Amino acid sequence: MKEFFKNKDMRSEFPSPDCPYPLLGGMRRTCFLKNFITHPNILVGDYTYYDDETDVRNFEKNVLYHFDFLGDKLIIGKFCQIAGGATFLMNGMWHIKRAISTYPFALFSKTCAEQYPEKPDYSFKGDTVIGNDVWLGYHATVMPGIHIGDGAVIGTNSTVTKDVEPYTIVAGSPAKTIRKRFSDQDIELLLKIKWWDWSIEKITKHIHLLVSNDVKGLATVAGI
Repeated sequence: MKEFFKNKDMRSEFPSPDCPYPLLGGMRRTCFLKNFITHPNILVGDYTYYDDETDVRNFEKNVLYHFDFLGDKLIIGKFCQIAGGATFLMNGMWHIKRAISTYPFALFSKTCAEQYPEKPDYSFKGDTVIGNDVWLGYHATVMPGIHIGDGAVIGTNSTVTKDVEPYTIVAGSPAKTIRKRFSDQDIELLLKIKWWDWSIEKITKHIHLLVSNDVKGLATVAGI
């Protein structure tokens, strides 16, 4: 790995979360995502990156059926890794399923809208919440209202239809649990450590632990 970076445009410090294109060498296929968000109901934490070989501005195009009048939010934590084509379906995708017709007549006519029940059954699922240090694989799809726990991994082309527990790997369509990344005891420790809330200086000082599986060593640094 060190050999790979020998001829790169090296910087000594970790880039600021306000840096739009943080990759060594200046490639623009990867961005710190928060710098490209324009929708007020999409909230992205520091250092979360999105990779897109065409244009990183495609991210918001992949947040579908996100209508302002519904008020639902897409909330993504810190240090997440989001591959190209990852798609988030929001609550505007739902139609009334228990009626005779699922067709959204109210969207096309005030007269039709006035005949709707006061609270139509649109199956509103609430906010979609992605934890910290989550890896979303290429062309993964997340359904409305899903909560994905810290440290989870979502496989390529997976469709997430149920909440995902922290530090769990899921894959498939619909996504199913493959395995947990660590023991239950270590997962409990990691959720207490919350390394993503450390200063970037402390994080970079202890990269050797973050890229190992020495959970207890990391806990020692955290004073737990």
